[in-house]
Amino acid sequence: MSPTFELDPRLAGDTVVVGDLPLCRVLLMRDRRFAWLVLVPRQAGRVEVADLSEDDRARLWREVDLAGAALRQVAPCDKLNVGALGNIVRQLHVHVVARVEGDAAWPGPVWGAGRSEPYSRAELDERVEALRTALSLS
Repeated sequence: MSPTFELDPRLAGDTVVVGDLPLCRVLLMRDRRFAWLVLVPRQAGRVEVADLSEDDRARLWREVDLAGAALRQVAPCDKLNVGALGNIVRQLHVHVVARVEGDAAWPGPVWGAGRSEPYSRAELDERVEALRTALSLS
């Protein structure tokens, strides 16, 4: 029996679920300063992109492209940042962040930039619904 997919507790604590694409669970970071999605392939034990099959690697990058397009629709930006670091959370995940010149971390990385600012309930609901619509998940 193969192990089942479980979201790393640190990712679960820092995000809210937007929905599932064919490969990835799409998460929204709980920091209103940045429009920031995290894509996590729903496969147990994956740490590196190279751990995915060739077909799933291609699917991952297609889903990253979809996430970027959705972010640009919902939160127009000057630059999209895409990264798969995994130094703290080992579970394979890809960050897709819509950056605006002059944002709270510009021009540096968003990781560790100041204190996270939570969404209000209404802001969070609105952002998640807009992203679901843009990703055709509604």
